Amino acid sequence: MTLPEPLVGSVQAVYEDADLLVLQKPSGLLCVPGRGPDKQDCMSARAQQRWPGALIVHRLDQATSGLVLMARHIDAQRALSHAFAERQVHKRYQAVVQGQMGLADKGEGGSESAWGEIDLPIAADWERRPLRIIDPVAGKPSLTRWRALGHDRTTHTTRLELEPFTGRTHQLRVHLAAVGHAILGDALYADATTHAQAPRLLLHACHLAFTHPATGEPITLDSAPDF
Repeated sequence: MTLPEPLVGSVQAVYEDADLLVLQKPSGLLCVPGRGPDKQDCMSARAQQRWPGALIVHRLDQATSGLVLMARHIDAQRALSHAFAERQVHKRYQAVVQGQMGLADKGEGGSESAWGEIDLPIAADWERRPLRIIDPVAGKPSLTRWRALGHDRTTHTTRLELEPFTGRTHQLRVHLAAVGHAILGDALYADATTHAQAPRLLLHACHLAFTHPATGEPITLDSAPDF
């Protein structure tokens, strides 16, 4: 494993070799270029300045921070994309949400709870794109596992660990808002009060585990959120 210098613009590489990169994306930075000249600065463009030919494998929302996997060449991209499609890449997130979510709430600050599930179909909200909605008829099956890591009675919030079994756009944000526990700082799915409780979306991709496409070695990386 190589631990490289931080990338310019606060994007950091936490792992690199000849086949792949794992970068830590800050909140507010696009993964890929958007439409218009003001949206060309993004994680992939910054990565390609240092690693020419680096290729996107998956994405995080602009507002989400944390670990992002990239490929160094097309063969690695194909192998890693296949691993994502077959759910062979394990991802976990942390978030802080509104309300006391989870049944285990013992002692000062709360405690860890058992894993629960949110199983609600998600569809595009065509009239308000890029938003998503819960739609029992047109929605695609969407499953999120969650557990409470702790409760803050002062702020009436809960810190969660999240594991998306499916990978729908905005899945974690939509699912949590749908069950009445929107993520703090969420400009799209939270009410005005919950949105104002944090200066950014409190959602961080904190864990990646996968098999190296060239060596077969198991790779596990963790990143603690800064909130």
